[in-house]
Amino acid sequence: MEAVAKLNNFPTSPRKARLVADLIRGKKVSQALGILSHQPQAAAPVLKKVLMSAVANWQNKNEDVNIEEADLIVKSVNVDGGRVLKRLRPAPQGRAYRIRKRSHHVTVVIDNVAPVVETAEEVKTEE
Repeated sequence: MEAVAKLNNFPTSPRKARLVADLIRGKKVSQALGILSHQPQAAAPVLKKVLMSAVANWQNKNEDVNIEEADLIVKSVNVDGGRVLKRLRPAPQGRAYRIRKRSHHVTVVIDNVAPVVETAEEVKTEE
């Protein structure tokens, strides 16, 4: 059973946030939280809060399962571009330079690792 958490329009460049998101994609949730808590980038605490929100959403869906026993992994982390605020900065000779203040959207999907159960027919065909 997977759970999703989203954050929209966070004012940091998506390129900078993707560098941190690539570190946790496919890892276990406990390992990903450890990685994020020791990263110096500004996007790391934000991704940590989104990941914790996804864990809380998973726990609300699965109240009968103990969270320590569940083997949760970060299934996917998407960092997409958000709105861009366009500003002008004075330049020489009466011109203006355009400044683009970027933002991004973050989507984190976590899932528990389901044990792979092989049927007797699949085992026989492999032999």
